[in-house]
Amino acid sequence: MTIYLDYNASTPVAPQVLEEMLPYLKERFGNPSSSHAFGTANRAGIEQARERLALLLACEAADLIFTSGATEANNMVIKGIAKASGKGKHFITTRVEHPAVLEPCRHLERFGYKVTYLPVDGYGRVDPAVLEKAITPETVLVSIMHSNNEVGTIQDIRELCRVASSRGVLFHTDAAQSVGKVRVQAEELGVDFLTVAGHKFYAPKGIGALYIKSGRKLPPLLHGAGHERGLRPGTENAASIVALGAAALIAMPVIDSEGERQMTMGRRLFDGLKAAGLDVHLNGHPDKKLPNTWNISFGGFDAISVMAALPGVAVSPGAACHGDLVEPSHVLAAMGVDPTLARGAIRFSLGRETTESEIDAVVEKLREGLKG
Repeated sequence: MTIYLDYNASTPVAPQVLEEMLPYLKERFGNPSSSHAFGTANRAGIEQARERLALLLACEAADLIFTSGATEANNMVIKGIAKASGKGKHFITTRVEHPAVLEPCRHLERFGYKVTYLPVDGYGRVDPAVLEKAITPETVLVSIMHSNNEVGTIQDIRELCRVASSRGVLFHTDAAQSVGKVRVQAEELGVDFLTVAGHKFYAPKGIGALYIKSGRKLPPLLHGAGHERGLRPGTENAASIVALGAAALIAMPVIDSEGERQMTMGRRLFDGLKAAGLDVHLNGHPDKKLPNTWNISFGGFDAISVMAALPGVAVSPGAACHGDLVEPSHVLAAMGVDPTLARGAIRFSLGRETTESEIDAVVEKLREGLKG
């Protein structure tokens, strides 16, 4: 039996999503910019998808543009603000961001920009008071992820954004791991920019979106025709955009119930491992977290040994494994997790297809493999 518990890496394309997508790979093949029926059918599908995603994010459809995914969206914001701002050259982010934010920031540092990497507490949360102290008259953008991809901790984005806004600083949040799993309402959060990744909630890979608050301006990274408000030139990937809209439509009615179910199953996993006599430690916040994300350290073992005890189970190590060398992830290191425990961290990320029997099977595999 194969068990998939790596939904934070990628989800399968939902059957309904695929069903809505397929016509745009077959008979609805026209260019969305064309004025004839083949083109207008594509344009209609794209705009319906924009409306559907706007409902999920509780924002205006006009404030959304489609991208190839979270990495492009993050680069568009960070590099775009650097290019457009005449105010200063100081950016603020955190030590626990995804490389899709960290690397653009490091890129800017090579060109004379200053970046402050905020520390986090033992749960991976940013203290708003620390952000307040880090802001200077030169600060032009704060970028803090909505939820962490490794440990699932959810930041208090609304309060962090309030701090930045009170100082006249723009705020971006990478919500790639959150959208479709927990309620993310862009306008309520108050953010200026918000990143979406489709393959994290049952759309295909290679499609995402960027929320841009009304009135905010970004220059395009690429130059060409005026697609997507002139910010993302190139003929639209209509099939994948339609798929993203379908995924948003599916997510809306099940977010709360699935969140409760996955949180219950995650606790079943963690409690089952403890009951099996294993020395386990939960990394990240126990409550303010993505319900599907359980980053667990196994005392006395490294990630390679734990994964060896899980044949047929797809999980991600919570540490970097290079051959026989295991190094703690930058997220766990920033949280101050003991390096020995960090080397034995595994991320279990659940999905809509995860069952209790699968959770129990994983517990039994680990009980036999690590206790036997």
